[in-house]
Amino acid sequence: MLNQIFKISGLLSILFTLVITSLPAAATINDAEAINKAGRQRMLSQRIAKSYIMIGSDVNPDQATADLDTSMALFEQQFLELMDYAPDDKIRNSLNDAAITWQEFRLKVLETPTREKALTILALSDELLARSETVVKAITEHAGHKAGQLVNISGRQRMLSQRIAKLYITRAWGVKDPSVVQSLDLAIDEFGSALTTLRQSELNSSDIKQKLAKVQSQWDFTNAGFKISHQGHFVPTMVSVTTESILKKMNDLTYDYEQLMIKSND
Repeated sequence: MLNQIFKISGLLSILFTLVITSLPAAATINDAEAINKAGRQRMLSQRIAKSYIMIGSDVNPDQATADLDTSMALFEQQFLELMDYAPDDKIRNSLNDAAITWQEFRLKVLETPTREKALTILALSDELLARSETVVKAITEHAGHKAGQLVNISGRQRMLSQRIAKLYITRAWGVKDPSVVQSLDLAIDEFGSALTTLRQSELNSSDIKQKLAKVQSQWDFTNAGFKISHQGHFVPTMVSVTTESILKKMNDLTYDYEQLMIKSND
């Protein structure tokens, strides 16, 4: 049954790709929107791999299949928007580098998930993440605005929520590799540190402060679940749900910072 679901998912992803790549380029986006979208590409690199791992390990496989299709379609749509936006060669070249890795990655994740292939998927998702990170940095440098850094940091938190879920569920699946444990611990530390940085920003409005406080509360709860994994007790379904909620909250906050950047440029 699972193989049938995934084969259907693969066909749908191919159809999505054919439709999207045949569409004309979207209207040019501004710098703030570009940072947000490029940051979302980082997140999607991890979300796609997470969905693959969830399908293979039978953690909410139906939802993971739907998420995989949507995420792949969105990655390609945003790539076209960013290429249309790209104001200089540095940004265009970084996007082209990301496209090379994306083409290899997208073919691999359409294969039936197995534990043996998991490390290959993780490695490719990390390579795509690194390529996407280069794109974000190039756009942020081009924009040269203080609020742009907040868009970047909050956008990176979206990525970390999905990276943490990806690595945690991989561990729960029984994929034994020291790098998975090390990368998970590092991602958890990075999320906590960046959340503190965001909460300390002098640019935060009262609304943003309230939203960040809610993220902090949920993060504290989720973090408690990570600690019991060191004792061999895993709760992959709980982690997938809580990190999904954090992702949505951070997505809202990234939009808030994007609007803050746009208003300060007016």
